[in-house]
Amino acid sequence: MNEPAPTGRLHGMTALVTGSTTGIGQHIARRFAMEGASVAVHGPGKAEAEASAADIRARGGEAVSVAGDLGDPSVPARLATEATELLGHVDILVNNAALKTRTNLESTDAAAFDRIIAVNLRAPLLLARSFLPHFRARGGGAVLNIGSVNAYCGERELLAYSISKGGLMTLTRNLADAHAAEGIRVNQLNLGWVLTKGEDAIKQSEGFPPGWSEMLPTEVAPTGHLLHPDEVASFALAFVEPCAHRVNGAVVDLEQYPLIGRNPPKQLAG
Repeated sequence: MNEPAPTGRLHGMTALVTGSTTGIGQHIARRFAMEGASVAVHGPGKAEAEASAADIRARGGEAVSVAGDLGDPSVPARLATEATELLGHVDILVNNAALKTRTNLESTDAAAFDRIIAVNLRAPLLLARSFLPHFRARGGGAVLNIGSVNAYCGERELLAYSISKGGLMTLTRNLADAHAAEGIRVNQLNLGWVLTKGEDAIKQSEGFPPGWSEMLPTEVAPTGHLLHPDEVASFALAFVEPCAHRVNGAVVDLEQYPLIGRNPPKQLAG
């Protein structure tokens, strides 16, 4: 088993990572724990959250579990209270949980839009709001929002999701500006295409063949591979560790091509 180093990069620190029972959030929670942090694992259900926390403990890390549907406006405050009580204090909040429901203009009705915005945008705001007094009392804290390159425009079938990530980017910069003098740092990672088990399953359900991620053209993956959740976890660690204490309000795109200013080759379809 992998044992956390006693002088890990997050030794003695604590973190709440939302949506950390699967995928990217799970990898972030595991990495934080292996670097010495005590982690509150979050999922919509108590059983799955506790199973993921138990997995971290079995790997030699320290973890507790909290649960709740972030679409419920009362849940963020409760999660903040429970995580603080279980861990003693919270140094780091990672807003990772998000719905990636496929919607376009025709299918985005009020209910679909409200549900995605509630989980992807309102919940991070309410969690930050709930932790604000706690961070102030401790002289600071770190918030890391997990966004998406879809924030800049987005895919046709990810309309509401893209809007939510655009709002998250504004939330990140606004809070970073408003609370920097209090020692509260707020940064964001805008993720490109990440190969999670969930993404693999979705693409196969949409008709992609098994092993599709190894068949992508260079226009999508110039390195030949998609971003892996472990790589995202490494970047997340870099933004919340103490040596990054002067980094605030940053929005970093984890994508294989530059998104802003890129001038794609002019060529006809083959």
